Amino acid sequence: MDTLQNIENRLVDLEIKASFTEDLVEQLNQIIVRQQQQIEALTRELLALRERPVADASGPAFRSLRDELPPHY
Repeated sequence: MDTLQNIENRLVDLEIKASFTEDLVEQLNQIIVRQQQQIEALTRELLALRERPVADASGPAFRSLRDELPPHY
């Protein structure tokens, strides 16, 4: 009788662990789906930025803060 009870307890423990594992896998799948959506949105944004026209070529594209005079001059 003791062996049967031991086997039943172990079976219940395994069922509980399997249930928690299934919940964890489902949560991880949801996270992966959300991350994939974010990656796709960022990829679209990057492509849109790449297609944006470059600043006017006649003016300097980059200005250093050292080139600008402070307001008191």
